Amino acid sequence: MAGVVFRGVVPARTCALLAERFWASPARRARGTDAPGYYLGAYHYHKTTEDYLAETAEFRGALDAVLDMPDDPLTRLNQGLSEALAAEGVQFRLASHGGREASRAIMRSWHGQSEYALAPHEDLGQCTEPKQADFEIQRAAEHQIVALNMCLDNGAGGRLAVWNIRPDEASRHRLGLHYTGSPYPLDSLAGIEVAWLEVHPGDVYLFNGAHVHAVEPETSVETRRITLSGILGFIDENTVVSWT
Repeated sequence: MAGVVFRGVVPARTCALLAERFWASPARRARGTDAPGYYLGAYHYHKTTEDYLAETAEFRGALDAVLDMPDDPLTRLNQGLSEALAAEGVQFRLASHGGREASRAIMRSWHGQSEYALAPHEDLGQCTEPKQADFEIQRAAEHQIVALNMCLDNGAGGRLAVWNIRPDEASRHRLGLHYTGSPYPLDSLAGIEVAWLEVHPGDVYLFNGAHVHAVEPETSVETRRITLSGILGFIDENTVVSWT
């Protein structure tokens, strides 16, 4: 199965409040030209384990402040996952290293206006980064990588594109993407089946992040697409961890 979508499970008022807090947060930062937009939290992407965990600790308080509300959707989801996995004898927790934990989520908004607001990429290649050889998330690369997203705001457009391909290591090396998984040249995806997913505020969707995927831009430069996101994966048969 490629993934699953739960439609409208986050109340509209919760989405609006989280989006408002995101834009008001003084800890919100601009991301680079690879994915134009803003984010709150920490990305493990192309960093050392130490740098990622230090950045997580630095911005944990600001992220917690945004999510601080009764029955927040991330806590609800994590509790549901924990209970469902526990029934199968599997523990669900944050990824950790040296007594420190990964970020529990990242909030982000894209505003790129080229062919894609977020270029075609996959989430498996980045889990082989040599600078994180000591981080347990690399063991998730031996299993399925699951991309988790909660849509908080979306204007017109902003669909998710998922191509029916999971690049192998040889393809990543040939394209020079073996430790990043991004960006895949459009000509490398020509002729491959692609599914377009309409995403609306309140939707929660999880999909196989090893598939190449991208986000189209909004039809208006005045609108934004905001998600609350993370990555999950088995690191052994009894443990699922999450990180960002």
